[in-house]
Amino acid sequence: MSGGLDLLTIRDLTRSGKSADQPPLLHPVNLDVAAGECVVVSGPSGSGKTMLLRAIADLDPNDGEVSLDGTARADTPAPEWRRKAVFQPAETGWWSDITGDHFDDPEAARGFFETLDLDDGCLKWPVSRLSTGERQRLGLIRSLLVAPRVLLLDEPTSALDPGTTERVEALLRDRLRAGNAMIITSHDLD
Repeated sequence: MSGGLDLLTIRDLTRSGKSADQPPLLHPVNLDVAAGECVVVSGPSGSGKTMLLRAIADLDPNDGEVSLDGTARADTPAPEWRRKAVFQPAETGWWSDITGDHFDDPEAARGFFETLDLDDGCLKWPVSRLSTGERQRLGLIRSLLVAPRVLLLDEPTSALDPGTTERVEALLRDRLRAGNAMIITSHDLD
């Protein structure tokens, strides 16, 4: 899908090796992603897919130019950038034992529960009770609640059954129609 003008522009994005004699960890990437467009990056484990997303989000050291809506990442405070270009890892981080503690607005989160087939009571559960797929869907909800312009999704359906995968993909298509841009990594060519 393509929605028009470039929302995210990436020029010569690289990540150097740990020392001068090591090859680059990420070779130069040039990419334009329009509002309403989804780019899927596929490849074997260890090929740099996650590293690319983390570099775009400015979570790891990198070189190159990245801009959003024509504003350079270098001119945007890091917390603001990371709210506009949200990185959602394959394994969501949790900093509290209770699931609901991870949401500023639990009611807004519940608005996604039916769509993503989540139990209404799961915000009261300990994180340890959640399945990997539930954690993945709740992590996606956390990312969506920030209202980012760009979603950087690392294997967003890797722990999901086919029916739940369809639900997540439908939600992501809705976000594309709303004007978000996405870069998704996946091992699944479907």
